[in-house]
Amino acid sequence: MIPLDPLPNLIDQVYGRLLEAIIDRTLLPGQRITQNELADKLGVSRQPISHALHLLHRQGLVAESGKRGFEVTQLDPQRIRELYEVRGAIDALAARLAAMRVKSDAAARGQLEAALEAGRAIDANAPLARLIALDVDFHSAIYRLAGNAAIEEMIAPQWPHMRRSMATVLAELDYRDSAWTEHEAIAAHIFSGNADAAEAAALAHSQTAGRMTEEKLRAIDVAA
Repeated sequence: MIPLDPLPNLIDQVYGRLLEAIIDRTLLPGQRITQNELADKLGVSRQPISHALHLLHRQGLVAESGKRGFEVTQLDPQRIRELYEVRGAIDALAARLAAMRVKSDAAARGQLEAALEAGRAIDANAPLARLIALDVDFHSAIYRLAGNAAIEEMIAPQWPHMRRSMATVLAELDYRDSAWTEHEAIAAHIFSGNADAAEAAALAHSQTAGRMTEEKLRAIDVAA
């Protein structure tokens, strides 16, 4: 990890760097990390490291491990399934609302079009972090087009866990293609103003992603 610049928002920078490392599996589940080690790697004092680790701890992304140490938590297949069940309902509502507003919010529609176009440009060499970011951008664009601020507020605390889980399936080339094929279908229904079809497609997409992620995580547990 590259040393950070000593800016006023140093805690946020450390938190962001650690979060990305957990999501892209630079820091693996079960890996033990210490404040001194991180301070050396990032070129900062232990104070911002301590604050950032405690923020991650409150989110359930790291757990205490020994004296002054933490370890990256394992992904719980059941917990991920539960999150996707809730996300499915939220995504379905967001897609329905987006389809109802698509003709009245040109700016938000443009953001969704841009997110979809970026996803179309994915190739086999795209790094995992880029794939995850594009996936989040696409769904976030739908949330904005939905015009209901509560949707983004409710889903935001769960994105770190969702992004971690995405890494388990987006690493597979075949799912990269199928995921964006499903995105294309959701967007097409939204752009046409077909609220029922958009809702159904978004729900099916979330259910498929949840099922695949849970199955992959359970297979990893068995192999371990």
